[in-house]
Amino acid sequence: MTTEEETKTLLNPQKEEIPWEPWEVERELCNRSLWEFVKHAWPTVEPDRLVEGWHLQAICEHLEAVSHKQIRNLIVNVPPRHTKSLLTSVFWPAWEWGPFNRPQTRWLCMSYSSNLSVRDSVKCRTLMQSKWYRERWGSKFVLQGDQNAKERYNNVRGGYRIASSVGGVGTGEGGDRLLIDDANNINDSNSVVSCKGVNDWWDSVMPTRLNNPKSGAKVLIAQRSNNDLIGHIKENSSENYEWLVLPAEFESATRCQTSIGFIDPRVNEGDLLWPQRFGPKEISQLKKDLGSYSYAAQFQQRPSPMEGGILKRHWWKFYTERSVPSYFDFVFQSWDMAFKDLKSSDFVCGQIWGVKDANRYLLDEVHERLDFVKTLEAVRRLTMRWPKATLKLVEDKANGTAVINMLKDEISGMVAWNPEGSKESRAFAISPEVEAGNVYLPHVSICPWIDEWIEELAVFPNGPHDDRVDAFTQAMQRAHQMKKKLDLPPIESLTQPSMWSQGWDR
Repeated sequence: MTTEEETKTLLNPQKEEIPWEPWEVERELCNRSLWEFVKHAWPTVEPDRLVEGWHLQAICEHLEAVSHKQIRNLIVNVPPRHTKSLLTSVFWPAWEWGPFNRPQTRWLCMSYSSNLSVRDSVKCRTLMQSKWYRERWGSKFVLQGDQNAKERYNNVRGGYRIASSVGGVGTGEGGDRLLIDDANNINDSNSVVSCKGVNDWWDSVMPTRLNNPKSGAKVLIAQRSNNDLIGHIKENSSENYEWLVLPAEFESATRCQTSIGFIDPRVNEGDLLWPQRFGPKEISQLKKDLGSYSYAAQFQQRPSPMEGGILKRHWWKFYTERSVPSYFDFVFQSWDMAFKDLKSSDFVCGQIWGVKDANRYLLDEVHERLDFVKTLEAVRRLTMRWPKATLKLVEDKANGTAVINMLKDEISGMVAWNPEGSKESRAFAISPEVEAGNVYLPHVSICPWIDEWIEELAVFPNGPHDDRVDAFTQAMQRAHQMKKKLDLPPIESLTQPSMWSQGWDR
């Protein structure tokens, strides 16, 4: 950060006796730093004193890096009430037009609510029309009198700032900066329809809204929520994004580092992000008020608690090639089918489970986005690979019914399964077996995708997909029934060396 004395030296390297006015020094500081601009402009926008925090400077430095084209696309995840909207939607556009001397920049600023977008648009305009701002940068631009509304105002240098809502940008509107401040309403985070609508809008509308695809920038800032746009982008986008992730409580395992040299400065587990405002007492109360799911998403930027939701990460047991049982009481398939083979649809998931006494072992899995024909091929392939898994349990939904009808005369043991209760209730019902250590997964050394498997179950019911959960819960429920009703002789282990040598290739 440039101090006042350093700034005077930059302005006057010969150290001549020039009586610099305080406002001139202030102006130069603001020209050189967005964070300095925020500190000096704050009283013009907000009546309350600015409570400084290192995270505020970090956000400013990353926004400034976008202005300098050091960062192309940026995502900032920060807890609510941490001044994100003021920094990004109010101070940053005003800084670019004035101190940064780019009044020609065109802004599209959006939020889930048009009222919030307009609120910040008005604050930004109020700042730029203030006496403090005009005295320092009034020569850079003036706002056009005939295009100066709350939702949109232009300046005489060609720049404009449009405030709109997600899904509400007018046809043909574009910008140099696409700024999305909270695309998802936190109250709709569990609404599949609402979240899908936001994702579809982003995929179908926003790719064409940059005026110059080579130089324009996309910036999204938000608290995380379940099934949100940030998660959708993370999973599906082919573009590169810089991620600035700032959890309320420090977690060393996920310490944030970015390309501009930023490293989360906290050292100890649980160190707070902004203790001047959100201290231990306030954080403790938030945990009680929000609950583990919501707190983990909004304040820790994780859509599930660190230990997991219904099915905790640390509950699972693991086996290796040497420790897998030499035989099983029975082995069977469990399938969850998809409705369509679209990029946004769930996966087809087929699992092989072995049961030995009270323990259950995941032996193999198919997990892909497949159309109907390829789904049939996957069932055939897994059946050939596991010939003694004579029961093929298929959830009687989606493509499942059609798959059974198509294959029942070709492959024996195709059984329709109608699950009882909600997905959550089924997961809760079988969770004691996992917690007790009766469910074994292949170790990551022999099954590289098992970490992905655990993560999907840990974030349930707040993750984007639940196909693995469905296949797993129906397998566990059926295992109970089979153990009670059948007295089968042991089946020899089907973990042939050839399968292990293939590295569990799906």
